Amino acid sequence: MEDTVFKAMIVEEPQKGTFTRRIGERRISDLPPGEVVIRVHYSSLNYKDALSATGNPGVSRNFPHTPGIDAAGEVAASSTKTLVPGDRVIVTGYDLGMNTPGGFGRYIRVPAAWVLKLPPGLSLRDSMILGTAGFTAALSVLRLMDAGVRPGSGDIIVSGATGSVGSIAVALLAHAGYRVVAASGKTHEQEFLLALGASEVISREELLKGSERPLMKERWAGAVDVVGGTTLAAILKATRYGGVVTCCGLVGSTELPVNVFPFILRGVSLLGIDSAECPMGPRVAVWNRLADDWKLNSLAELAVECRLEELEQKIQTMLHGGLRGRTVVKLAD
Repeated sequence: MEDTVFKAMIVEEPQKGTFTRRIGERRISDLPPGEVVIRVHYSSLNYKDALSATGNPGVSRNFPHTPGIDAAGEVAASSTKTLVPGDRVIVTGYDLGMNTPGGFGRYIRVPAAWVLKLPPGLSLRDSMILGTAGFTAALSVLRLMDAGVRPGSGDIIVSGATGSVGSIAVALLAHAGYRVVAASGKTHEQEFLLALGASEVISREELLKGSERPLMKERWAGAVDVVGGTTLAAILKATRYGGVVTCCGLVGSTELPVNVFPFILRGVSLLGIDSAECPMGPRVAVWNRLADDWKLNSLAELAVECRLEELEQKIQTMLHGGLRGRTVVKLAD
């Protein structure tokens, strides 16, 4: 098996600070040590993948490299009894696609501790429509619920609502009975967001209006923020007394320009969401819910599919803010 040749996206650094991408051939012997070899059927494109593919040092530092923080497929070889050839599995997060060759290749080799068996109720393709984005969105919704935010509590704002995490968060919250307000810079995507279950769509400008003040009029009972920066600050300033805001993204900025007033005058809670290192116990529980009571009827509408050879164009479109929903990468023949 070590001599098996397979296709993969290969990111290289021919000169310091200059990165190139091509679809080339790798061998399983090129992959790092690990207990499980997986034949990848599907992956998905995430913002972190686009950063890795362009050599962002905060994501990937070792080249040549194959991005892809998500992978779903079949076990091809295993040295552990808990996973056997033919098992259908998912790997999301950990170091996959960062400095460990990822799902934009037909094979990956990873530690057994990273591998989750595909829950009944999801196909491999379904699992990659969700992927890290869906898992992150589900963690955000779960944290809101655990913090006491109920469907009758009031409006829930989702920022970056046409993106990977945001679109699934809109759909999950609507599915659970919440009144969802979707905020996006792409106001022409209103029909898409309403179809996902949003009750209202607002522009980025409307969300930020008045955010120069120390506090804004109370509106949000809860929030799923995937943008960060001034967007997250505005959401915090407009969150109602005792409200809860989850934070999982940084496409706007890594900085948070906000005062302490939302926290000490309104008792607002800001909860950080990390999906990459989430322990396996909660990880399995959330995936089981995504396959069962949180399973979305709108999954197919959330995604477009591309082949490995079409990824370059999708990466460029994502970096320029032109994608909506999810992009599933098909690697199976």
